[in-house]
Amino acid sequence: MLGSAGEKAAELPSGVRHWPGYFDASEQEQLVALIRQKLADAPLFTPAMPRTGKPMSVRMTNFGSLGWVTDKERGYRYQSEHPDTGQAWPSIPKILLDLWSEVVSPDYEPEACLVNYYEDGAKMGQHQDRDEEVFDAPVLSVSLGNACLFRVGGTKRGGKTSSLRLESGDVMMLSGDSRLAYHGVDRIYKDTSDLLKNGGRLNLTLRRVTARG
Repeated sequence: MLGSAGEKAAELPSGVRHWPGYFDASEQEQLVALIRQKLADAPLFTPAMPRTGKPMSVRMTNFGSLGWVTDKERGYRYQSEHPDTGQAWPSIPKILLDLWSEVVSPDYEPEACLVNYYEDGAKMGQHQDRDEEVFDAPVLSVSLGNACLFRVGGTKRGGKTSSLRLESGDVMMLSGDSRLAYHGVDRIYKDTSDLLKNGGRLNLTLRRVTARG
């Protein structure tokens, strides 16, 4: 599944890597089936912005020992239980742990898998992934469903950005110089995949939250 052919690293900021079509069609279907099973125990919910309480345009949930959440009262954070059910998050699917082992490291595992569901009109503004305790491990994401226009810049807001279309089955990594890069999703391309029965896009983001070891 992994290969340098097709990577677009030369067109992207240092530390950003892209593997088009890492997961083939059957693997994508397997992932979606696993996600649906786990959603029974960790249903999607609508996160809210700190202070304002404004709902985000994506719905989300988490797998792993820790999950990323946000609300008006307590803001961005990681916690071990679903905010609505109070139950522990389901485990991260093995196929995603194997991905991490192959492209990041077999010596330690991710602690969180954030699951974002974008309806076809949803977006994600430019932001940094900086709620973790340490930043020495990369952020690794998987795209499933409709394609999106992904935009990534530098570590300061308002700088030069690069845009890339991510298709279903693609893998993207922010590491090294770009671990704290600003990034976001500008649009979802409707009807570009029939993987998800209701359309839209799933993005699975694997993260290490605490120090290794």
